[in-house]
Amino acid sequence: MLITQTLMPFPDWIQRLFAAPSRTARDARDAHLDDDETDATDPFDPFPEPIRIEIGDVFDLHTIAPREVKRVVEEYLREAHEAGYLSVRIIHGKGIGVQRETVRAILSRTPFVESWTDAPPEAGGWGATVAHLSERN
Repeated sequence: MLITQTLMPFPDWIQRLFAAPSRTARDARDAHLDDDETDATDPFDPFPEPIRIEIGDVFDLHTIAPREVKRVVEEYLREAHEAGYLSVRIIHGKGIGVQRETVRAILSRTPFVESWTDAPPEAGGWGATVAHLSERN
């Protein structure tokens, strides 16, 4: 009986946590906007603008959402080639090999990638891929 009484408030808490904001809460949140002004920014998106990262010869995919990997790796390779790198290391992790296969599929269809291989053991082994790029024209 004690456990049931302790857990009773939990469903109400979950319901309030995931419920849509009430009309009054939404009105209070948007009170700073004029009637004819609309705010296109998402208050829950901490990075509404694209983030530029410095391009180097090593790129770690652990910080990239899996759904973004393809697009980000393609862009990284383009930028690295444009910057004149002839060799880059892409760290995809060991896992079950999904990211590794995604990276290598991208490398196989990128025209300026000459070859690729597993990184040496001290640089990640089969958890990273080293790609050799052609010289920029």
